[in-house]
Amino acid sequence: MFSSRMNQSQLMGPLDELHELAFIERPIRRSLKTAEEIDQLTVDEDLNDIERAVYLLSVGQEVQRVSVISNLPSLVRQNPAETFRRVVPKVREVLNGAGAEIQLAAAASFLTILQDDIILIHTHTYSILKTVLLHLNHRDTVVSNAWLETLLSAINALPKETIKQEVLNPLLYQSQLSHSLQARLASCRILGKVACKFDSHIVKKELLPLARSLCQDVEFEVRVGMCRQLENIARAAGVDDTRTELLPELVELAGDEESSVRLAAFNTIINLMEVMDSDDRLHVVVPLVMSVCEASSQADEAVVASLSFQFGKLCSGLAGCLSDEQRSRLLQRFKLLCVAGLQTDGHPTDGTNESTLIRCNCCYNLPAMVLFADPTHFLSELYPSLCSLCCDPEVSVRRSAAASFHQVVKLLGSDVPLIHKQLLDLLQDDALEVLDTLMNHLEETLEAVLSRGENLTLDNKFPELLAALLLAEQRVGCSLRWRLHEKLLQRYSCLARLLPGELLHQNFSPRIFVILTTNKVLPVQREAARTFCTFLRYNRKQEQRQEMMERLIQDLAQGRSYWNRLRFLDVCETATDVFSRKYFNKHFLVPALELVHDPVANVRYKLCQLLPRLRSSLRLPADKQLLQKLDQCVQKLLCRETDKDVVATIRQTVLELDKLDLTEPFHKRQEKDLLDQKKEKEETLLLEMEQLERQQSDGKLVSDKHTERKRRDSKTSLSATKSMSVSSSGASASSAGKEMRRAKLSRSRSLSSQPTTKPANQDRALKVKELGGGSGSGSGKSMLSSKDDSLRTTHFTMATLSQTQSTSSMPVLIRSNTTSLLDRTSQRDHRNSTMDQRDHRTSTMDQRDHRTSTMDQRDHRTSTMDQRDLRNSTMDQRDHRTSTMDQRDHRTSTMDQRSKSIDQRSSGVKEGQSRKLSINRKSNSFSVQSGRE
Repeated sequence: MFSSRMNQSQLMGPLDELHELAFIERPIRRSLKTAEEIDQLTVDEDLNDIERAVYLLSVGQEVQRVSVISNLPSLVRQNPAETFRRVVPKVREVLNGAGAEIQLAAAASFLTILQDDIILIHTHTYSILKTVLLHLNHRDTVVSNAWLETLLSAINALPKETIKQEVLNPLLYQSQLSHSLQARLASCRILGKVACKFDSHIVKKELLPLARSLCQDVEFEVRVGMCRQLENIARAAGVDDTRTELLPELVELAGDEESSVRLAAFNTIINLMEVMDSDDRLHVVVPLVMSVCEASSQADEAVVASLSFQFGKLCSGLAGCLSDEQRSRLLQRFKLLCVAGLQTDGHPTDGTNESTLIRCNCCYNLPAMVLFADPTHFLSELYPSLCSLCCDPEVSVRRSAAASFHQVVKLLGSDVPLIHKQLLDLLQDDALEVLDTLMNHLEETLEAVLSRGENLTLDNKFPELLAALLLAEQRVGCSLRWRLHEKLLQRYSCLARLLPGELLHQNFSPRIFVILTTNKVLPVQREAARTFCTFLRYNRKQEQRQEMMERLIQDLAQGRSYWNRLRFLDVCETATDVFSRKYFNKHFLVPALELVHDPVANVRYKLCQLLPRLRSSLRLPADKQLLQKLDQCVQKLLCRETDKDVVATIRQTVLELDKLDLTEPFHKRQEKDLLDQKKEKEETLLLEMEQLERQQSDGKLVSDKHTERKRRDSKTSLSATKSMSVSSSGASASSAGKEMRRAKLSRSRSLSSQPTTKPANQDRALKVKELGGGSGSGSGKSMLSSKDDSLRTTHFTMATLSQTQSTSSMPVLIRSNTTSLLDRTSQRDHRNSTMDQRDHRTSTMDQRDHRTSTMDQRDHRTSTMDQRDLRNSTMDQRDHRTSTMDQRDHRTSTMDQRSKSIDQRSSGVKEGQSRKLSINRKSNSFSVQSGRE
C-alpha cells in the first residue's frame, strides 16, 4: 500500500512538468478582444466629447458608461450648458436599474461637481438634487450612503426655498416609523445639516418637533444618530430654546438604557457647555457629570474611552462651578484613568486596545488637567500620573505623552525642574517613535527648560540633559532612520541661542562636525552643515569662531579626500543663507574659489554650479577685488579645463552670470539687501555683546586685583611702621651714645686733676659699664654689640696709655693750659656731634624718601604686572613674597647704615683721643724743655 502511494507521488512530478510544457506550446492570442468586440467598442473619431459621451451612454457597454460618468466633471468644466442639456439626462436614464458600480461613480461625480463649485447656476444644482433624491433610498446601504453624502454637499449650494420644498417635505415623510431604519438615520443627518440654513423661528416651529420625535425612536441607532445632531440644532435654535426644548431631552437621553445613547448625550452636553449659562452648568451638567463618572467605573470600556477623551474639556468648562470636593473627585477619577488596565507595578493586566486608548486620551488631556488642578499643586496632584504615563509599557502611550510634554512644560513655569527626569526618560526612550514625536516641539520644550539663565550651568541636572541630547543623536545616527536624524539636527540648531557658547563649543560643535565629515546621507549632511553654521554664527568667542573656521578650511576645503572638499562647497551653499554677505566674502569665498585648481573633476563641476550663488554675494565697488578673483576663476575654467562635463557646465554658468543682474527683479533684490542688512546688524550686535562681556569680565578681574593690592598695601604700610619705630629707637640710642661721650670728656677733665691712677681705673670700669649699657639699649643686636666691644677696647687702651704718660710728671701750670685745650677740643667735638646728628637726621629723611620712592616704584610695578597678567594669582603671591623679601633686605641695609654710622662715630672718638695724645705729648715735651731750662 505504502509502495503504491510512493509510486504515484513519484509519477506526479513528471506529469506536472509535461503539463507545463504543453502550456508553453499552446498558441498565444495576439489580442484580448475578438474582432466583433473591437467593432462594438470602436467610436467614430470625428465625434466631439459631448457627442461621444451621449453615444457611449446610449449604446456602449457598462465599462464605457462608467468611464463617461466618471469623466462627467471634466465635461462640465469644458461646456456646462451642453453637458446638462444632453449628457445629464442620459445619465439619469442609465441610473435607472443600473448596478452599484455605476451608482457609486455617478454619486462621486455629482459630489465632485458640487464641492469644486464648478457650476454656479442653481438650476443645474436643482437638476442634480432631483437625481440624488431619486436614488437616496437605494436598497444597497453603500450606495445609499454615497448618495446621502452628495445630498448633504448639495444643501450648502441650494437656496432656502429649494431646501424647504424639495428636502424638508420628503424629510417629514421619511422620519415616520413606517419607513426603514436606513431612511430614518438619513433623516437625522439631513435634519442636522439643514438646521444651519434657517433662522431660529423656523427651527423652533418645524425642526424641533421632528428632532424630538426622532429622539424618542424605538431603535437606539436612531436615538444615537439624532442625539449627535442636536448640537447643530441647538446652535441654530439659540440659548433660550436650547434650555427649554433640547436640554430636557439630552438629560433624558443621558439616562437611556443603552450605553451608546448615554455616551452620545454626554458628549453633546459637553460640546454645548459654551452656550449654557452658569445656572445650567451648576444644576444640570455638574450632577450629570458626577453621576457619569461614578457609573463609568462599572460601564464598558468604550464609554470610559470616550469619557477620557472629553475629560479635559469637561473639567475646563466646569472649573468655575465645582466645589473643592467635586474638584478632588474629578482629579481622583483622572488619576484612575491614567493607570487604567495596569497593575500596581506598572505592567498591563490585559492587552486590550481600549485600555491603551484610555491612557493615550489621558496624555492628550494632561495639559488641561494641569491647568484645572493649578500648576502650584502639580507635584502633589498630577506628578505621579505624569511619571506613570512617561514610563508606560505601551509605545503609543509614551508617544502621546511626548506629544503633549511641551504644553505641560509651559504651564509649569518655574517648576519645570520637577519633570526633568521625565524629559530625560523620553529622550532616552528605547523606541525611536517616542523621540520622533518629542522632536516636533523640542525647541519649545528646551526654551522653557533652559530659560533660567546662566545659573543653570551650576545645576547638577544640566550635564545630564546635555548628555541625554548627545546620546539621543548618537542613537538616531546609528539607526537607519535618516529622516529622523535630519529632523533632530534641525531642532538642535535652537541650542545656539539657548546654551552658553562655551558648552556648545565643547560638547555639540565637535559632534556636528563629525556628522558633517562622516555621514553618507546627503540630507543629513546638509542639515549638519546648516546647524554647524548656526553654531558658528551665534558663538560670541572670537577664538572659538576662529578655531571653527580653521577646522572647516583645513579638514574640508584643504582636505585630502575630494569628498570632504565637496562637503565644503555644500557648507558654502548653506553659509550664503545663514551669514551676511560681508562675513561670507571674508571667510568662505576665497577658499571656495581656490578649489578651481582641484585635481578632481567632480569638485570643479560642483564649483561651477556654485559660481552664480557666489557672484550674487558680491557688491560693487566694495567687492571689486573679489570680483576680479571670481573672473579669473571663470577664465581658468574656460581656458584650461579638459573635462567635457565641467566645460559644458562652465559655459552654461557663464550665461547665467551674464544674465544674473538683468533677470533678477528689483524688488526681489531689494528684499535680499534688506535681509542681508539685518543679518549684518545681528552679527555686529553679537560682536558688541562679546566685547561688552569681555570688558565686564576684565573689570571684574581688575576689581579683584585692586582689592588684593589694597590688602597687600595695608600689610606693607604696617611693616613700614614697624621699621620706622626701629629706626627711631636707633636714633635715640645714638643720642644716648653722644651723651656718654660728653660724660667721658668731663671725666677726662677730672682725671687731669687726680695724681693717682686708681680712681682712673675705677672710672674706666664705670665707663665700660655705661657704654655697655648704652650700646645694649641702643641696638639690641649681637652684630652691633661685637663692633662696639672692639671699639671700646681700642678706646680704653689708648686712654690708658695717655693717662700713664700724663700722670708721670706734670706741673700744675701746664695742666691748666692742657685743660683749656681740652675744652676747645670738647667744643669742637660737640659741634661735630651736632653736625653728625643733623647729618643723621638728613640721612634718616633720605632713607624715608628712599623708602617712599621704593614703595611707589613697587606699586607701579605691581599695577603694571596686574594689567599684563590679570588672571595669574600665583604671580601676585610671588610678588607679595618678593616685596616681603625686599623689605627684609631694606631692613638689613638700614642696619648696615646704622653700623656704618657707629663706625664713623667710633672713628671720630679715635680722632679725638689721638688729638688728646698729641696734646699730651706736646705738653710733655714742653715740660721737659722747661725742666732743662
